[in-house]
Amino acid sequence: EVSSDDPETAFCTLANREELNPEEDSIHHCLYQFTRNETLTETNKLLCDVCTQRHCGPKNNVKSEKKYVYTNAKKQMLVSLAPPILTLHLKRFQHAGFNLQKVNRHIKFPEVIDLAPFCTAKCKNVAEGNTKVLYSLYGVVEHSGTMRSGHYTAYVKMRAMNNHLSDLVLRGQSQALETEPVKGQWFHISDTHVQPVSVSKVLSSQAYLLFYERLL
Repeated sequence: EVSSDDPETAFCTLANREELNPEEDSIHHCLYQFTRNETLTETNKLLCDVCTQRHCGPKNNVKSEKKYVYTNAKKQMLVSLAPPILTLHLKRFQHAGFNLQKVNRHIKFPEVIDLAPFCTAKCKNVAEGNTKVLYSLYGVVEHSGTMRSGHYTAYVKMRAMNNHLSDLVLRGQSQALETEPVKGQWFHISDTHVQPVSVSKVLSSQAYLLFYERLL
């Protein structure tokens, strides 16, 4: 979807992201880096149709070679529609010469995360005046092993049915709800083995996929 927004507000977010100061090796830092403002220059310049038409005119001679005009630009990826279910996929590999190497370090993630600093100020399904878009953790996928082989396990929270989430999924309606984590019991699942675990065990896992449900 292409839209022409006021340059003064195009890069504004629901909450001030500059006050975050996210901790290294945290999911907040990952989101901050993924949604950072980038400047496109030199070989990354943007092809500008308006500039091209201004330079060459609206109609070009078919026999003549059209000269495209590229210009410096700013780019930023922000959330324009807050989803009922937020799925975060961590890139756990890096290039090591001609090979791929797994990234094993722990990435910190919270029980409740606020997506507002990463949402556009005109986020479509956030009520006007709201400066928080909260999500509660309910699932984690963990991978052990190497890039060539390994084993997937999961942490899942068993909790009461979330009627607010059902309304959000089925009707797109969002109403104020609790801002605390959804209560429930966490379980670790590995093949046919299932056992209850503490939330501290979950938060210390080496997350590969994170699943959050929207609270607010």
